[in-house]
Amino acid sequence: MEDSALIREVHVDPHTGLHEREAATLPGIPVLAGLIVVLVVGVVLVGMGRGAGGARISLLVLGIILLAVSLLGYLGLTSVVPGQARVVQLFGGYRGTIRIPGLRWINPLTVRRRVSTRIRNHETEQAKVNDADGNPIEIAAVVVWRVEDTARSVYEVEDVVQFVAIQTESAVRHVASAFPYEGHGDGRPSLREHPEEITKQLTAEIAARVEAAGVRVVESRLTRLSFAPEIAQAMLRRQQAEAVVAARQRIVDGAVGMVEMALERLDEKALVDLEGERRAAMVSNLLTVLCSDQPTQPIVNAGSLYT
Repeated sequence: MEDSALIREVHVDPHTGLHEREAATLPGIPVLAGLIVVLVVGVVLVGMGRGAGGARISLLVLGIILLAVSLLGYLGLTSVVPGQARVVQLFGGYRGTIRIPGLRWINPLTVRRRVSTRIRNHETEQAKVNDADGNPIEIAAVVVWRVEDTARSVYEVEDVVQFVAIQTESAVRHVASAFPYEGHGDGRPSLREHPEEITKQLTAEIAARVEAAGVRVVESRLTRLSFAPEIAQAMLRRQQAEAVVAARQRIVDGAVGMVEMALERLDEKALVDLEGERRAAMVSNLLTVLCSDQPTQPIVNAGSLYT
């Protein structure tokens, strides 16, 4: 099954025109130093402007303006720690994303929303689904993901964590129903016998589902895979029977080879003359000894082969 054929049904169009871009910011430390200077000057002017007189009033007004400017400037300071970003919004419009760690300064009138860009993982609940053969199975998976496009993760979905959780569970159910639990020799990949291929399909489908939210899937793995309890015992007996048949087949193949080798060695050394019924009897005895589950008991024949 091709990857595109499996994903086509759940593909979400990600081309909405909204993508992450860098916000216009200034280094925070120099701006902070400048704001402190403005604040100190404002305080000094306010102190000098107390009292009567036009000059003092002008100093007082100027000092108040400087204090207001410094306080407003402080509102534009934003600290960004590694593993986080700030999505900047001004009057309802997206103005960019701050990813540079440290103290940055931006327009004080903007709204800055914190977005985690750390690697996160989500483990799905154990789900009961039917595989491609209709057998009920229990399956769970874990997906490792991170926010790649902060703008789309904020504006395209209501809650990116919940969105990833729901889409992951949906993808796990879809992949589980697309493959059989066990292979039947028909060339189809199975959930139990082809984990790498199933993991590749699961990762591709989850990535297609969460692409619209600006999320990148790092990897995904199945954490639980088993038959449902109602058929587990029957399937266990079938597996045991298949194992017994395979073991018997190997024992018989080995026994036939050993009998063939024994007869060839006897013929080469001409130790006994084995023809007809005597050869058939020896083959029967050797196969009985080599293929029996129970220890054989030797019998001493004091007469001939026919008595």
